[in-house]
Amino acid sequence: MNYNLNQNIKNNGKKPNAVSSLKGLIALLKDEKKYLSFAIIVIIINAALNLIGPLLIGYTIDHYVQKGQYHGVLVFSGILLGMYIVALYTSYKQTTLMGGVGQRLIFNIRNALFNKLQDLPVDFFNQNKAGDLISRVNNDTDKISQFFSQSLVQFLSSIIVMTGAAIFLVSLNIKLGLAALAPALFLWIFTKTISPWVKNRNTVNLKSTGNLSSEIQESLNNFKVIVAFNRRDYFRKRFSEANNQNYNTAVKAGLANNMFLPIYGLSSNIGQYVVLAFGIFLVATGNFTIGLLISFLAYVANFYNPLRQMAVLWSNFQVALAGWDRISQILNLENNLNKVDSKEKKENGSLLEFDQVSFNYPNGKEVLHKVSFQLQKGKTYAFVGPTGGGKTTAASLMARLYDPVKGIIYLDGKDIRSYSTDVKTQKIGFILQDPFLFTGTVRDNILYGNQQLKDITNEQLEEKLKEASLESLIDRFDNKLETLITPMGDGMSLGQKQLIAFMRAVLRKPDLLILDEATANIDTVTEQLLEEILLKLPETTTKVIIAHRLNTIENADEIYFVNSGKVERAGSLEDAVNLLLHGKRES
Repeated sequence: MNYNLNQNIKNNGKKPNAVSSLKGLIALLKDEKKYLSFAIIVIIINAALNLIGPLLIGYTIDHYVQKGQYHGVLVFSGILLGMYIVALYTSYKQTTLMGGVGQRLIFNIRNALFNKLQDLPVDFFNQNKAGDLISRVNNDTDKISQFFSQSLVQFLSSIIVMTGAAIFLVSLNIKLGLAALAPALFLWIFTKTISPWVKNRNTVNLKSTGNLSSEIQESLNNFKVIVAFNRRDYFRKRFSEANNQNYNTAVKAGLANNMFLPIYGLSSNIGQYVVLAFGIFLVATGNFTIGLLISFLAYVANFYNPLRQMAVLWSNFQVALAGWDRISQILNLENNLNKVDSKEKKENGSLLEFDQVSFNYPNGKEVLHKVSFQLQKGKTYAFVGPTGGGKTTAASLMARLYDPVKGIIYLDGKDIRSYSTDVKTQKIGFILQDPFLFTGTVRDNILYGNQQLKDITNEQLEEKLKEASLESLIDRFDNKLETLITPMGDGMSLGQKQLIAFMRAVLRKPDLLILDEATANIDTVTEQLLEEILLKLPETTTKVIIAHRLNTIENADEIYFVNSGKVERAGSLEDAVNLLLHGKRES
């Protein structure tokens, strides 16, 4: 399955349209209906109070100011002051309500996104850059949060105020009202035409931000290599290219986002000019009063000022839509390693069986072709072959990090896909050549993912390690189980990391233990110690060893040679040596 987020869009030729994106954003608010309903009520009250003001001002001018009745002026001034104080409170309330909605929203989106990432297979992470995924989790979700917590309340308020102002304009004088609203028709056409282009500019910018994040992460993770080869210039060049690309896309996105403001401002000025010119004419002909003209101008301002604000808000909305498109790409993915129902069970005594298994990576050549073999319980198997021959791929299929393209893999007689993730990880232990350690302690890393021992005390854990003959390995760490591990495990040697990974796997007492070059970074003395520990595993434990070093495979019960899509018995150790030297069977 192709999990490449960028390649999928390119191949499909489809991009999410505004309607589907908007529906997705609205769906995010389903758990916030109560707060949204309250916020909308508050927004309507606030808009109503601000819209009644101009009408009262016009009425006061026509009935009290022009007639010199200052008592009425003071009464209506007091009424207006009270209204504006209530409007101030409702404005504060709507801001706090929507701020809470925004923060809860980003919390839920990030949770959903992170949970989805945890649910996706290894194949997904092989096809996408970690920095870009981090950018989606942090940067893109933040764009959505900013819109909902800051812009949405203004967005809704502006729409309500504009709608109310338009109603008042048409009600006071239909001809003058329509003339005042005419420029808004042009704005609607302009906005509808240009919005997809603006959204696309923002999508490209968010993507380039993700690429920049990826470049920084990759360079920092490999900084030791950069220093060792004295290629800081290469680091600077790569970063400069990514930074320049991000700068260029940001400038283009900024220009696109800022196009609305001057156009909206021009339309506002035209609308006010039309009202002023036409209004003065109506006043001069006796068809309009001074107070109504002032009220009318105030309503024009109430219509176009929010419209000018919406020029900025609409840009923020396009950014939020672009961010949501990138996030929904991940949320809509499905794990292709699904659990299947299988009642079939083979009673052939093997722990693991490959039955006509073929496999290739997305857009890559076939790595394994119709491979069949059986691994019996309690035996030790060595898989050898040239680099790139398919050994690690075969091991990954055994651990079900991938599913075969064709064929079936049986674990303990059942389709490996029929096991739940918890059962599968309990049955299969996998020690990688370069294990990953989490920030914490040695204890945390040994017990990682082991649900059966998660609440065990240090004393009980030490007893478990002693039973498994692993206590001597703990003594190699300064503070034993409480030894601190720095981010990425940089404070430890590769050998120490491997020891922790080894203890992590052995404590599970798996039915199948896969060691993928697991002793490549360990000294000979420690390697012999690990071999002795392996011999003390339950007799039913099947061990699969992938290695290049011959001393690692000399005690294997059977040796398989992996190359050119085939997995074949190699025969004796001497035969395996010849195959490794020549890379193929001698005719």
